[in-house]
Amino acid sequence: MGATMPAESGSLRVGVFGTGALGRHHARILGTLAGVERIGIFDPRQETVGTVAEETGAKAFESFDALADAIDAAVIAAPTVAHAELGRKLLARGVHVLIEKPIAATLEEADALIAAAAAASRVLAVGHVEFHNPGVEALLGAGGAPRFVEVERLGVFSPRSLDVDVIADLMIHDLQILHELDGSELAEVRATGIAVLSERIDIVSARLAFASGMVANVTASRVSSERVRKLRAFYSDRYRSLDYQAQEIKGYRLVGAEEAGAERRIVPETIVVEKAEPLRRELEEFVRACRGERSRSVSGASARRALATARVVAEEAKTAAARTISGASRRG
Repeated sequence: MGATMPAESGSLRVGVFGTGALGRHHARILGTLAGVERIGIFDPRQETVGTVAEETGAKAFESFDALADAIDAAVIAAPTVAHAELGRKLLARGVHVLIEKPIAATLEEADALIAAAAAASRVLAVGHVEFHNPGVEALLGAGGAPRFVEVERLGVFSPRSLDVDVIADLMIHDLQILHELDGSELAEVRATGIAVLSERIDIVSARLAFASGMVANVTASRVSSERVRKLRAFYSDRYRSLDYQAQEIKGYRLVGAEEAGAERRIVPETIVVEKAEPLRRELEEFVRACRGERSRSVSGASARRALATARVVAEEAKTAAARTISGASRRG
């Protein structure tokens, strides 16, 4: 059975379950982290394991049990439908777990994972990698309460992740970040979305109103001709534009408004962003959490909240689509 080792006793033994597009990157990075011993990788598709083993130098394991028994911590980069089962099995063995987003296929499965981690006194982190983007950390660290937020997350079509809709695939990153920007409850959600190249929603636009008064317009597409990742936040006295890909923030603020008769001017606001690979930072934070150190890992509770909001957006989009079809039928 896997067992956590204190920081001073040696390297944290980590394994990767799932060797798809993300799993191979986890395996690559884990092989370079200080204080980490990358034990190996496993995937039921043994031909994929062999390829990733050659690419990364990681040891390929022939069974789940063999790898699970040799590690202290695990990364689950399997399809979403397998998250709950794999996560609960590993947590029951005393293994810390980092699960790729979304945390699970359903809220019930997410709750089961959170309960399993609590029962085992083990870390449950979720791979909302965009939260570890240095630009996001700088934006959150700059403080302030946005009143209006616009987000665009557009991607080129890929057959990867078609087991979930674009909301759980892409938009969920921004939903999790919006909840970090504003911790109040959702007051209203409106959404429209359509399937284009898959059987699930591929393009969606949502308007989220929060109890604090903040409103966010969020658009996500996985059938675009270009890749766009931008967030624009409007505050009572300033504006900040985050380019996720460039890891840059452009800011402007209003001065003079606080003094009667003073000249009101808009001046640049400097927010320094130290660029880094978000996935590497995600794994570093997970390792810190496993060692009992202070960490920015996305918790199971935070990931569940993002999943819950994603489900509301999906349901609203389906309802809107049904209304449109019904209206067209009546007109016909």
